[in-house]
Amino acid sequence: MSASPTVHSLQDLIDSKPDLVDYLYNDSPGAHSRGRADLTPVRQEFTNWRDEQRSWRETAVLFDQSHHMPELVVKGADAKRLLNHVGVNSLANLQPGRAKQFLGVNERGQMIGDCILYALEDETYELVSSMPLLNWLEYQILTGDWDVTYERDNNTSDNPTGSRKLFRYQLDGPNAGAIFDEVIEGGVPDVGPFRTARVRIAGVDVLVLRHSMSGHRGYEVSGPYEQGESVVLKAILDAGARHGLLQAGAKTYFSASFEGGWMAYPLPAVYTGEELRAYREWLPADSWEGKFQLAGSFRPESVEDYYVTPYDMGYGKLVSFDHDFIGRAALEEIAQHKTRTKVTLIWNRDDILKVVGSLFDEDELPYKYIELPVADYGNLTHRDEVYNLDGEMIGVATKVGYTINVRKLISVAMIDLDRVAVGDEVEIVWGEANGGSRKPRVERHRQVRVRATVEPAPNPASVKLPKATG
Repeated sequence: MSASPTVHSLQDLIDSKPDLVDYLYNDSPGAHSRGRADLTPVRQEFTNWRDEQRSWRETAVLFDQSHHMPELVVKGADAKRLLNHVGVNSLANLQPGRAKQFLGVNERGQMIGDCILYALEDETYELVSSMPLLNWLEYQILTGDWDVTYERDNNTSDNPTGSRKLFRYQLDGPNAGAIFDEVIEGGVPDVGPFRTARVRIAGVDVLVLRHSMSGHRGYEVSGPYEQGESVVLKAILDAGARHGLLQAGAKTYFSASFEGGWMAYPLPAVYTGEELRAYREWLPADSWEGKFQLAGSFRPESVEDYYVTPYDMGYGKLVSFDHDFIGRAALEEIAQHKTRTKVTLIWNRDDILKVVGSLFDEDELPYKYIELPVADYGNLTHRDEVYNLDGEMIGVATKVGYTINVRKLISVAMIDLDRVAVGDEVEIVWGEANGGSRKPRVERHRQVRVRATVEPAPNPASVKLPKATG
């Protein structure tokens, strides 16, 4: 019997699997801590996720982002030129003190990932989150002629040090601004949305980004990891105690996106195409791209059916043709023939109760369990089929979530532009075919169709902001 071929690269992994979609759907381990609590030291709950959710609408919340997001720092004379080459965004106004949501696509205009881009001093740029996009950027650095240096600091579970260079905390909610003002030493800077400033908290120099997940004056605070929990975090929590601040765990953190209509990771469009073979041969087999886990009722034969464009995800306004970048020609064509848009789907209450009630049926398999506050069985790449009332498949819904603030079950979805309108009723196929996949987190179950109403994303009813209290 011949030995199994050695699997070193993502291309080796793909070549070793007779059916890549089947592998990613059934057997891949999952790359992200969202579905694997063993990949993060952050507690799942500090109190309970219901009170933690309320805090971002009623008082204030503190999220620990120090462990699940990889980071890449690029520095040098060609750093901005490199980012222009990779990113679809206009960087014309990017200068120190500013940040942007940064998107990268392949030559066909299909999404690889998005992250937050900080412009720092001295031709230095920091990119936070989206392992596939950071991998893509590193590959461009290594294979191109760029006068830059770079440094990776991967998320804790993929970090050889088992630690991080920077802590990162998100302070949000109606009282977040008052807490921030109280802990800052010296004068409080006037930091506009998606602007940054250097400040001191408890004697520690930190960088703050004005950024909110709930529509308030929120701040993301980062600084030297060793001085995070014992110094900066303690100072924020001490001040926050007077303003109703709650620490929130991972369960609450990953439910925060539904009210704002943010869509989680796309499957990076890198698994096919001869033009990407060299990239796949560079990527390790155990990279995130080799560990992504698919789930949901959407189960196509080709991995390319999972690929999406910035327009599908509601990022069309971020695409700018004021510069040359990878995928520009394809996106110029796609922009003329956009097919899908991002919407919110509000699940029907009676159908939710039907799904939950099936847990008590004695003679049949129950329907797929709806885990609260987030029902995501694919490590952020959950996809469910969506049909109109004529029985036509019109799109896919992503992970499902609930917040106590809205009292609704919500999916953010990508829907065909010409076959649906706000207010229409659609049907989501909930559960996996043939009793479920082999994923350990998926029990044996039945599929069912649940009704949902199409609303904008973000849904205006989800972002009404109460007055600060406390």
